[in-house]
Amino acid sequence: MVRVKICGVRTPEEARLATACGADAVGLVFAAGRRRVTVDQARAVAAAVGPLVTVVGVFVDRPREEVLTVARTVGLTALQFSGAEDPAYCRSFDRFPVIKAVFVRDRGFRDQALAYRGCAILLETWQPGVAGGSGCSFDWSLARGVELPQPVILAGGLTPGNVAGAVRALRPWAVDVATGVETDGRKDPARMGAFVANARGAVS
Repeated sequence: MVRVKICGVRTPEEARLATACGADAVGLVFAAGRRRVTVDQARAVAAAVGPLVTVVGVFVDRPREEVLTVARTVGLTALQFSGAEDPAYCRSFDRFPVIKAVFVRDRGFRDQALAYRGCAILLETWQPGVAGGSGCSFDWSLARGVELPQPVILAGGLTPGNVAGAVRALRPWAVDVATGVETDGRKDPARMGAFVANARGAVS
């Protein structure tokens, strides 16, 4: 069964709604952007999720000790790196599952992903100067038939309307959504529920 991560959660209410919709994970963004949360906000969100929901901290090119301090203070259960972090850096967080974002521009993404063995790979849309969360899809045909030894999380422009097709086309381990379940910049319960249902209903 495909897993679902709802990213860019900013309030305890959004966290509870994501949990009620059946999300397997929520993402808390500690990088610059409109979804960024403070440590105190993140602690409140983490306290509001269900006990079996993974709480993922999303970072971009931050010092290792800073990441560890945030992770321990907030109670993160997984880490996502969406910058230029190298494989050695990502492997240094041996107490946490790590997700590394790889930006898909052409089929060369596979070689980059293979360098991050031991990390789950999040396939994200490449856009100059943007570290994810753009709401734009990449050309899924670039990833069709590409085998990786790591779990693959598909991101980039997913919505309740296209996630089933994406899951059928690429058979990812998980899907990740932020913009696609928002209305006027806030998480929409109906869109979150439809996204989870459509993702899981795409394959038997």
